[in-house]
Amino acid sequence: MRTDQPTYYPTILGAAHLVILYIFIQTVVDFPLAVWDYYHGTEYLGNPIKKIVLSLGSILFILYFAYRKAKTTISQLFPAKRFNPLIFIPILTFLAAAHVFLGEINQKVDELIPPPPWFWELFERIFQNDYGFLGAFLKVAVIAPIVEELIFRGVIMHGFMRNYPKVIAIFVSALFFALFHLNPWQFPATFLLGLLLGWVMVITRNIFACIIGHSINNLLVLLSIEYWEELSQFSFYLLEKTDQLQISYLVAGFSVVLIALLALFSTKKQTS
Repeated sequence: MRTDQPTYYPTILGAAHLVILYIFIQTVVDFPLAVWDYYHGTEYLGNPIKKIVLSLGSILFILYFAYRKAKTTISQLFPAKRFNPLIFIPILTFLAAAHVFLGEINQKVDELIPPPPWFWELFERIFQNDYGFLGAFLKVAVIAPIVEELIFRGVIMHGFMRNYPKVIAIFVSALFFALFHLNPWQFPATFLLGLLLGWVMVITRNIFACIIGHSINNLLVLLSIEYWEELSQFSFYLLEKTDQLQISYLVAGFSVVLIALLALFSTKKQTS
């Protein structure tokens, strides 16, 4: 950290405190209810009133708490500068390619540390949805990206980009983002997504770009789960696994280069 510069909120310690506080608020009611439902066959966790009150209340509290601590304006905390929307094309191709090799990584993690059945059952009960695909879409591809990006690429990156070098800001914010999801078996995927979105914030300075990028990722995951039987019939998934991985590495690498070029072009255009 630059000792000759003022310290902005949050620092790494402040961000850790904020994430722990948010997790605590979310789980202090959810986890006991999930355990109770698991052993008694009840459905208290799925109560829609409880979900709305707890979720909305905790989110508003965390954002207000961070806003007061940051002592800045809303526009500074959640920047929305102009950016090239074409960046979403390589973001989409990168995420689609990443899901292929991340699937292999997650499989290796599962083999090394087999997830216990009770964990998945409790985890699914906490995040289950009662309103079909539309409800899952709203929760996974709309609400979650907005909430998580306001916290991680908004509040946390606001302080990190001012207190630390950009590489450290991206890396540590991605680490917190992955740990926040409380799922060690999906850590590689959430960490990589956090790295990408942190980079997007650095090069665009636009919270909406991060929200849309996050939404694209979650939508790809949702569609792959919902329509896997249909997707598995595409010619790509009929290739040998080694060929799939090689293609995904090439597409991901090319996408990263294209994102960097678009960011560089936008920067030169704004400064000219």
